[in-house]
Amino acid sequence: MPYQAEHLHENDLIALYKNMLYPRMIEEKMLILLRQGKVSKWFSGIGQEAISVGVTMALKSDEYILPMHRNLGVFTTRKIPLEQLISQWNGKASGFTKGRDRSFHFGSQAHKIIGMISHLGPQLGVADGIALAHKLQNKNRVTAVFTGEGGTSEGDFHEALNVASVWQLPVIFCIENNGYGLSTPTNEQYYCKDLADRAIGYGMESYIIDGNNIVDVFTEVKAIAESIRQNHRPVLIEFKTFRMRGHEESSGTDYVPNSLFETWKTKDPIDNFEQFLQSKSVLSEDLKNEIKTEFSHIINEAIATSFEESDIIPSKSLELNDVYQQFKYQEVIVNNNFNSIRFIDAISESLKQSMERHDNLIMMGQDIAEYGGAFKITKGFVEQFGKDRIRNTPICESAIIENAMGLSIAGMKSVVEMQFGDFISSGFNPVVNLLAKSHYRWGQNADVVIRMPCGGDVGAGPFHSQTNEAWFNKTPGLKVVYPAFPYDAKGLLATAINDPNPVLFFEHKALYRTIQQDVPEDYYTLPFGKASVVRKGEDITIISYGASVHWALNTLDKHQDISADLIDLRTLQPLDTEAIYDSVKKTSKVIILQEDSLFGGIASDISALIMEHCFEFLDAPVKRVGSLETPIPFTKNLENQYLPKERFEIALLALLAY
Repeated sequence: MPYQAEHLHENDLIALYKNMLYPRMIEEKMLILLRQGKVSKWFSGIGQEAISVGVTMALKSDEYILPMHRNLGVFTTRKIPLEQLISQWNGKASGFTKGRDRSFHFGSQAHKIIGMISHLGPQLGVADGIALAHKLQNKNRVTAVFTGEGGTSEGDFHEALNVASVWQLPVIFCIENNGYGLSTPTNEQYYCKDLADRAIGYGMESYIIDGNNIVDVFTEVKAIAESIRQNHRPVLIEFKTFRMRGHEESSGTDYVPNSLFETWKTKDPIDNFEQFLQSKSVLSEDLKNEIKTEFSHIINEAIATSFEESDIIPSKSLELNDVYQQFKYQEVIVNNNFNSIRFIDAISESLKQSMERHDNLIMMGQDIAEYGGAFKITKGFVEQFGKDRIRNTPICESAIIENAMGLSIAGMKSVVEMQFGDFISSGFNPVVNLLAKSHYRWGQNADVVIRMPCGGDVGAGPFHSQTNEAWFNKTPGLKVVYPAFPYDAKGLLATAINDPNPVLFFEHKALYRTIQQDVPEDYYTLPFGKASVVRKGEDITIISYGASVHWALNTLDKHQDISADLIDLRTLQPLDTEAIYDSVKKTSKVIILQEDSLFGGIASDISALIMEHCFEFLDAPVKRVGSLETPIPFTKNLENQYLPKERFEIALLALLAY
């Protein structure tokens, strides 16, 4: 294998060699432990060390790298203590995830490494977000992110490349093309000759590098990184290499022709480089043995230290307390200057005042800049805050949510507007698997608010009228806010932006221009987890949220003889169970009204909670009322039938008469 290494000092050559040899020796030891049943799983990167090491050494230590499960060399080259890595792999408390996740599914801010999740693609958009933060902060830094050839088939790959190209983000997209996605060969993965060609469609430059030649990897990536720091842009690199072992050890390699192993064995990145260094008298036999002896000692010591560590003792309180980053709510008191404004104006005011309050806050969404968004909520924001902070996005819901995660990793806040809440389904994966789980998994919060224009009664049909809060109430790690009044909307949105945890903020479209209320003109906050008692009474408890609160109010106005507690939940996660229980214990009858179709909705869980905690106080069964078990239709008479307005009135009167 030819090495063009004349420009490299002997110390650099030895460093490249040692940084490749170390993860190889660790892997060889881990494979022994795996066969002995002392570790449970292993994803081998044997034969691919030159890529991990070369890329890592080419970047500066304060530049982020987002590796995958075959990039041990990234972690070792960044000097992560081996005993901590082994504890991570063994599920010990001193690992990076406290036994909550395995392999390389973690990150380390101290080492500027952000680990993967099993869905592969989302980390590409996260890299975009980190690079965007650096660009906005005027930091000339490069972000490198890894994927395999199989991962390039995912939509997240294409969305991330598109966003990086449109925004000219300083990202190096590294494709490790090792021939197989688990067992599927490349000719069944894609139809182009080289994956580097995919950059053409995104207006990006691309390179093909021999992934087994450590000098080429290090030298070329270093030059590319230096160029990107001076001229911000994304670059795609395809590293040609081969996986010498199975996808994981248990999967074997029977699907790979032996001839491929024989061919690639002659291209081993460490053996060839070792021979080259010896031929140049850079690496003597004594030095080689000295290095291997030192590494062997370090590895054995680290294994012994990790294996001596006790198994994790489960603690419910510790587990529950780590789902969210701690947030100390700071109340900002309202003043005496009130204006009568619409729901939509309250949202706009809150966003604007939060943008003024947080200079690290970025807003992203389709058409939110000059156009002002589909509902004109951000009209005029560009003139005040500029296009760096008010960012039109391509139609890439998944990548934009991933960008928001990257911004949070780099210390920034973001508000992402879904043009319609229905479209969150195109970005569902990063919401429930990145934003929701990252703090629990390895302590990285997601300082992200996703605005969700939602709801029916507007004749918009099944793709623009859903109220899909139930999708997210189920997922630990997310907070869900759903106001019904302008006053609540403004204060709760301010709190959502202050909160360092991911918040789904639902805004009912039918309320935007129909509901008006006196609202403080200045900035203020309202706490999460505190319901509002809109009406007070003795006969029955009505529990609702969003537009349904107004439907309940209309019914009570029609039947003024009904004495009811009407509870507006305001936030669904966290849920104010105390307010619910106190009211139910007082009235002894309860009806829960939601706009969502009934089965699997929040009304079901609230009903179950009441039955578990207030059963002895009930004088009647808990009643739930919701929309029909169909998608929401377009035509008005069908939509009226779908929504539960009339059914609520009938059910309320029947329950009172029970």
